[in-house]
Amino acid sequence: MTAGLLATTAAIALASPALAQDEGPIEENEGATDAIADDNFINQTDDGVIVVTGIRSALQSALNEERNAGSLVEVIQAEDIGKLPDQNLAEVLENIPGVQITRRAGVGSGVQIRGTNDNRTEINGVSTVGSGQGRGGINFEDVNAAIISSLEVIKAPEAGTIEGSVGGTINLRTIRPLDIVDRVATVRVQGEYSELSDSITPRIAASFGDNWETGLGDIGIVIAGSYTEQEATSFRPRVDRDGGLVENRDAVVIRNGGTPEDVATRRPAAQDFDFLGIQFLNQELENFEYTTINVAGTLEWSPVDNLRLFFDGFYNDQERRQDSSRVQGSGVSSVLNFNVPDSFETVDFGSLDGVDLGSIQAALTGTIQPFLDRDDDDPNLRFSSDTGARLTESQLYRLGGELEFGRFTLFAEAAYSTADTRNPNLSTTLNFINPVTPVDGGGGNDNAVPFRYDLSDGLAFGLDFDSPFAPSVAQLLDPANVVLDAINVGADETENSETAFRIDLTYDAYDVLPFVTSIDVGARFNDRSSKFQDIGSNLGLSRLDDSPRGTAFADLLVPGPDNFDAADGRELAFRNFLLIDPDRSFNDPEGTLDILQAALATVPGMRTIDDPTPNPAGFYDISEKTIAAYGQLNFELGPVRGNAGLRFVDTTIDSLGNNIGDDRITRVLSTGSYQEWLPRVNLIVEPIEDVVLRASYTEDINRPDFNALSTSVVFGTSSQAAIAIGNPALEPETVQSYDASIDWYFAPSALVSVGVFHKERSNLFVSQLEEAFRDGRGFGDITPPCEGGGIFNPVADRNISSDVPGNGICVDVVTTINDTATTTQSGVEVSFQYDLSSFEDSIGFASGFGVIANYTYQDFGGGEAVQTSASRGTDVFNAINGIYDDANFVPVTAVQGLLDFSPHAYNVTLFYEKYGLSARARYTWRDAFRTLDTAGGASLNSTLGFPVVTAARGQLNASLSYDVSDFLTVGVEGVNLTGSDIFQYCVNDDALLCFQGLPDRRVTFGATLNF
Repeated sequence: MTAGLLATTAAIALASPALAQDEGPIEENEGATDAIADDNFINQTDDGVIVVTGIRSALQSALNEERNAGSLVEVIQAEDIGKLPDQNLAEVLENIPGVQITRRAGVGSGVQIRGTNDNRTEINGVSTVGSGQGRGGINFEDVNAAIISSLEVIKAPEAGTIEGSVGGTINLRTIRPLDIVDRVATVRVQGEYSELSDSITPRIAASFGDNWETGLGDIGIVIAGSYTEQEATSFRPRVDRDGGLVENRDAVVIRNGGTPEDVATRRPAAQDFDFLGIQFLNQELENFEYTTINVAGTLEWSPVDNLRLFFDGFYNDQERRQDSSRVQGSGVSSVLNFNVPDSFETVDFGSLDGVDLGSIQAALTGTIQPFLDRDDDDPNLRFSSDTGARLTESQLYRLGGELEFGRFTLFAEAAYSTADTRNPNLSTTLNFINPVTPVDGGGGNDNAVPFRYDLSDGLAFGLDFDSPFAPSVAQLLDPANVVLDAINVGADETENSETAFRIDLTYDAYDVLPFVTSIDVGARFNDRSSKFQDIGSNLGLSRLDDSPRGTAFADLLVPGPDNFDAADGRELAFRNFLLIDPDRSFNDPEGTLDILQAALATVPGMRTIDDPTPNPAGFYDISEKTIAAYGQLNFELGPVRGNAGLRFVDTTIDSLGNNIGDDRITRVLSTGSYQEWLPRVNLIVEPIEDVVLRASYTEDINRPDFNALSTSVVFGTSSQAAIAIGNPALEPETVQSYDASIDWYFAPSALVSVGVFHKERSNLFVSQLEEAFRDGRGFGDITPPCEGGGIFNPVADRNISSDVPGNGICVDVVTTINDTATTTQSGVEVSFQYDLSSFEDSIGFASGFGVIANYTYQDFGGGEAVQTSASRGTDVFNAINGIYDDANFVPVTAVQGLLDFSPHAYNVTLFYEKYGLSARARYTWRDAFRTLDTAGGASLNSTLGFPVVTAARGQLNASLSYDVSDFLTVGVEGVNLTGSDIFQYCVNDDALLCFQGLPDRRVTFGATLNF
């Protein structure tokens, strides 16, 4: 019923939640007296002043703030205290022109401003620090939108704006107590239904604010808090066909120097054409459970009219629990040459840097059968339970004051931000021992299982129950038919903090200096640190003698999720399998490990799992100190106003790490520094009434993430995943930005805006892949020091990457470097906002409608750093051109460009507010973009050497609320109402389908009580 109501709202409307909304105090607005009185739009105060409220007030108040700003700023305000248009802050920001977001399991998690992830996040103008090793600040998942009254995105900074962003600075603002007109007291109680999780979780938020005149002066206080639980699920199937090149008979003769008879013997399935067969299958179910506590409070005291003192506090405690599962069809490449697909599709790889890559046939439907006389243990089946968490506690404190004396205003502030994170993890993998096929003669702990696949409408695959080698459902769920294959225990720790002191002085030069209205000067010191320690233990079991049967730990086993059809109704999927209970693994890891340890003692190998210990190679402690100073002139002459200033930044970095060699660990301290001068100019012209022209030239820097500077090495258990290693020689990016726009405020809360921007970036951060050696079978080097490239990973399960069971193999290395050439970003942003409230006399109820829309186009150019096709990709691209001799192989290269960069994006919101009814529907669409966010642990090597392309996608969100009385509002909101899927392609859009995402549909319902 709820989903139906929201769908109806969406049909009445058109698409996308509102752009701007307002906080508690209601301001006077020009043109309010022109509006027709309506309960949703107009209120009259005791002294007869007419003020505008509701959505229209929020939009108008935000536009007024943007219009009067000294630079290019976008503002979103909540229509009521803490009532932003979306439950998630990333999705709130998606309303702004030039902003796109990325999602994790359907929940907004990342924000790109003008095509880049390199942005800053502040709370009340104070830097935040995140839970990870990046620079952007606090995770948007960690802050409940209910405690935020408004937010701003600064796209063109002034001299006083803290450096460190490319696209913009996001400032989350809470209510200022001394600005409150009437006491604020609200309570909101909601429940969120997640369709794929089939669960309802609570969301509770409350706020209180008031101020008083006392004998000690004016005192105000605001406190807001929230408790939120959320469950988000998505299904992410993965099919690798990139390493599944099956060459034609003639090609095999050329490569191996054999005869057609040899080919017929070795390749009974050989074809007259090349094709991409199935190499790997992975059915992943992502499930995240969030428990978040937020508290934000502010105390303000004005003992005299010219002095204001304040203290802000923010506390966040989040547990983001993951209990995901993966079912893998592994070892498929071993039988590639013996399984002919039932049908094929033509894959056109398109072009890269103007080079046409050509087309090739690829497996579309078919089965993968064992060939026991060729390989007695492949393809095989394994089940993984990925159980972990991110436990983050964040705090932010801000103490300061503002003093006015004569023509001077002095502002001083001290701030402290911290985020401490632990990542407990207990992940396990089980191998299925198929009772229908013989046990591996080589002593391995896996054996052969048949599969079926159908890629004609998405990525669907499962067991082939029609095969004579197929197990029954009962056999799949029998503990005697699974063995323990791997245990991964983790307890990583990250500590991030920043201490900052700031002082700003403004001189009011009005009527003193010609054209100059004021002069600003200021200085800021900050000390930021990031400390990381990799803590863990891994056990890989590849031999049956080392691997206990599930009967030895049957108490831990539970059936895995069987609802992989819930998102799209697919018939073909893995539905019957066993997992080590993720709930028990999370809630009682010690007890779970005790049972597994006892099971290990029942088999001849007598292997043991060690307690998690710090990895010396996975440690760094980086401290960064910055002194910044600035000066700025603010000017006005007739219709022209603006500011011009210069910011100086001096940064020193001390990086402490471990140098490991000759069985010795040595602490090494590296020190570096740099200085930057950053000019910033903003010009605003109002040539005629209600028309505003803006132009700006600004410079900024983008510092590298801390993990990109560290040489710490964190090893995982996958033999296919690349190891990331930092580069302490990285230099900061420098960014020159040009902006120009024209805004027409043609009616109250109405706007037409067109803007253009251009950025020139030097020292762009780009990734560099060093491949590990792989032979023609895809097997790697299992002995250090990896002369053929890459790095030796001692804990990786060789699995499909070697014919020698065990752990330890050379794997790829990814590092970050500076692009030596300048890159550019250019774009156009168009916005429109309007409502029909002034037409009530002529159109009646329809006057409650309004619309908000924006469109962004952006382009990227330049750069010299390239990505080169991985060995798998090189094989494929050369085969397309008839080249089969390794000595003549030519790799494909392409300039890297920006990740998560969409050339086109738009969103449209239709809203209605009248007679106590408030409804919104927003449709958001973004063009295809390249990304490294892939399913099932895939890396650049397994995507032919290039980032994958997430196809263009739209999403519909909607909300509906009703004011039952002046004190009670009930409502319902929906996210991803149309259940839009995600498709990801290798190399180019609509080329080789590699990954799919089936995200959740979520509905929130509840009530708000205002006292």
